[in-house]
Amino acid sequence: MVSVWGFLKGERNSPDAGGSPFQITLTKKQPQFAITGAAATTGYLYVNLHWSTRSAEGGGAVAGPLRRFFDPRILRPLSPDNLTQSPVNVDLDLACLYELADGSRGVVQPLGNLLGDLNKPPFIKLSGDDVYGAPSGETMYVNLEKKDQFRRLLIFVYIYDDTPAFDRTHATVTIVPQSGPRIEIKLDERAPEARSCAVVLIENSGDNQLTVRREVRYVHGFQSDLDRLYGFGMQWERGFKDPR
Repeated sequence: MVSVWGFLKGERNSPDAGGSPFQITLTKKQPQFAITGAAATTGYLYVNLHWSTRSAEGGGAVAGPLRRFFDPRILRPLSPDNLTQSPVNVDLDLACLYELADGSRGVVQPLGNLLGDLNKPPFIKLSGDDVYGAPSGETMYVNLEKKDQFRRLLIFVYIYDDTPAFDRTHATVTIVPQSGPRIEIKLDERAPEARSCAVVLIENSGDNQLTVRREVRYVHGFQSDLDRLYGFGMQWERGFKDPR
């Protein structure tokens, strides 16, 4: 299996070492895509959150903090559209609610330092909490060598307390298998009261297939509200984030 570092450098288990340069965007009209064959069972699934902020006056996208998304296969930077306006600070967090085949359920998220593990359950690892604007944004890895251990994964994004809401950001979640097209989901709807967004649901469809379905469902609450919406059935308590 290719290491995470090797994956970022572009190494592959498949003959298509360069990866596909193509990308699909999931929309309301085309909300679903299937990852099939070796791409669903080999190496890592790379999930990236990156964003730019709208200006304080509600104008176009600006860098605040500067975000550039690097596809781990082609390393082509995507720069913000406009660097000239005053930014507002937004702290978005990438997270995942998971249900495994044995019925166990949990969450991988920065809050509470629940960063997961690639080599033991839940076989999901968050790279860390990006507050200051690292070039790659926030990243998560799913160990597809353990595909049979997964039932469903809900990738979601939340905004921590006392920060601007989703109407201040242009955010994108990109899912990158080791072969085949990148899958992009845009969070471009204005939702000023929302604090969380269920972005995409990934389900183990069997037969070497993962079904990726766009959700983009904004909620006014946090993890427990997403849990109730999707029926994970976990118990929650108030969490706190270390100040930076």
